[in-house]
Amino acid sequence: MTEIRRLAIFCGSNPGARPDYMESARSLGRLLAQRGIGIVYGGSNVGLMAALADAMMDELGDIIGVIPRMLVEREVANRALTDLRIVESMHERKALMAELADGFVALPGGIGTLEEFFETWTWGQLGMHAKPCGLLNVAGYFDPLLEFLDHAVAEKFVRDVHRAMVVVESDPAVLLARFESYDPPRIVKWINAGTI
Repeated sequence: MTEIRRLAIFCGSNPGARPDYMESARSLGRLLAQRGIGIVYGGSNVGLMAALADAMMDELGDIIGVIPRMLVEREVANRALTDLRIVESMHERKALMAELADGFVALPGGIGTLEEFFETWTWGQLGMHAKPCGLLNVAGYFDPLLEFLDHAVAEKFVRDVHRAMVVVESDPAVLLARFESYDPPRIVKWINAGTI
């Protein structure tokens, strides 16, 4: 059983093309606040990030924003946060978010969202942490990505057990339940000739 006290949430700084995306961020924020689970996120006041933060604050949830100084200077920092941590680089941002979190969730988003999620998943694959990593698959947003990951398994670049590390659900409550019962794999990353 994994105790989840705070989740790192990666999500878009844009609202996306479908209203479902913004609503998913709000729903996740409300659910986590109601369950007493805090979040750490990118500290922005735009897109899905703003919807998530607003829902958490509306429910008086525990929320930490972590933002690089260069983005503060572009006036995208969420000044309503009581805990906004300003760091010097994107690397520092990701390291601090990982340190503060008991798990990682990606909502729909762009390049930055994917990069953050893949880095934390890679760290788990390498045994650098044993925290769950999940995708909230809103309106099938991640379906093409999941198809590619299955292709990477078929082509023997990713092990089945490491592919299975990514918890995928469309319902945030189900995703959270699976996080709480998460059991990390204990197998080496590398696939050698003749191994699966």
